[in-house]
Amino acid sequence: MHAPTGSGSAPSTRNETELNLSDGTVLLVDDNTQNLELIQAYMESMPCRILVAHDGIEAMARIEQDHPDVVLLDVMMPRMSGFEVCQRVKANPATRETTIIMVTALHEIGDMERAVECGCDDFVSKPVNKVELLTRVRGLLGLRLLKKRMAAFIAENDRG
Repeated sequence: MHAPTGSGSAPSTRNETELNLSDGTVLLVDDNTQNLELIQAYMESMPCRILVAHDGIEAMARIEQDHPDVVLLDVMMPRMSGFEVCQRVKANPATRETTIIMVTALHEIGDMERAVECGCDDFVSKPVNKVELLTRVRGLLGLRLLKKRMAAFIAENDRG
């Protein structure tokens, strides 16, 4: 047996340091059923919970009810655009930490600037590339789960 090294505060098992993406929830929002089904099929390999919404109004209800960690949000939708959904989510203290990835066919600089001004965290262009989509979702979902874990740790240590 080897003597322990370091400060002794390191986790005792590997699982305590690894992120479990199955703890995460991703909301897919698109008014086009074919686009929604395609992204849903791409996301099947992700171990997280997948929710869907078909427009901005439905997305807002799902976000308030289910508190997803990441939202893949189409920009051009009826009733409420992705820009408006993003702006509302980021303006609400209860949902502002939600990670939003805009999924857009828009390639104009003004559209990108507007998305950034609304508070989006990243972009994926249409047509969606599966590898790019999964890489971005995996990375941003992992980051979101780490932030949640850190906030819980801080809250727990503030109490005791």
